[in-house]
Amino acid sequence: MNWDRIEGNWKQFQGKVRQQWGKLTDDDLDVIGGKRDELAGRIQEIYGVSKDEADRQIERFAGTLESGTHDMPSGTKTPPSRN
Repeated sequence: MNWDRIEGNWKQFQGKVRQQWGKLTDDDLDVIGGKRDELAGRIQEIYGVSKDEADRQIERFAGTLESGTHDMPSGTKTPPSRN
């Protein structure tokens, strides 16, 4: 999924982010505010992983949203059809 969509609907996606990275607090999610770099930094700090690993985790997470592995939160904007 395009990160701009996640950032634009951050409030709706926070629950999915929290499911994926359960050690993130509400304060962390507020500070992150949908910013991918902030999320990567928090993952690095809290989970003790490298920047590359944090980026890989975020890519996988965004991919699961695109593939429907995670349900899209209600109220999110659906992408235009690709006909």
